Amino acid sequence: STANAPEDDAPNRYNRTDRTAYSRYSRDANSSGGSIPSNTLEKRIEELERELAKERQENVRLMKMTQDKEELIGKLREEIDLLNR
Repeated sequence: STANAPEDDAPNRYNRTDRTAYSRYSRDANSSGGSIPSNTLEKRIEELERELAKERQENVRLMKMTQDKEELIGKLREEIDLLNR
């Protein structure tokens, strides 16, 4: 139970990237005696990292779309204001 104690404090001490690395280290250390081969875990980690990269690209794309729409809304509000005058 003491092995889990540092992990419980991890969210307070590390940012998300550090926590991920910390969790990965803990899993690798614990997996050496586990039933899952480490190469299977490495493949899964690589798969998840690829998926994360895709999700981040999608997030950037959506943020750009949001900014473009906010700019358009601002321009349309200005135009409405001018027409109301």
